[in-house]
Amino acid sequence: MAFPRPAPASKDFFDAVVPDDPRVQVWPMFGNFVAFVNGNMFLGLFGEAVFARLNEADHAALLKAPETAVFEPMPGRPMKEYVSFP
Repeated sequence: MAFPRPAPASKDFFDAVVPDDPRVQVWPMFGNFVAFVNGNMFLGLFGEAVFARLNEADHAALLKAPETAVFEPMPGRPMKEYVSFP
């Protein structure tokens, strides 16, 4: 299965929103990028979309916004803790 690749502008945006904190590590994953803190993934770039792990209230609120969805990197395999947005 081929995963979407991010455009340079998307990678620049991702880099801009990742916190500048020594505890945060950014790693490439499947041709995209993810950010971890204390070994836990909290933010990622998947093609042109960003996905984030949020608390329940923020998760529910963000899903009400246009063009957002539960992050599903493969059809039928949602990662329910994460919200994807453009």
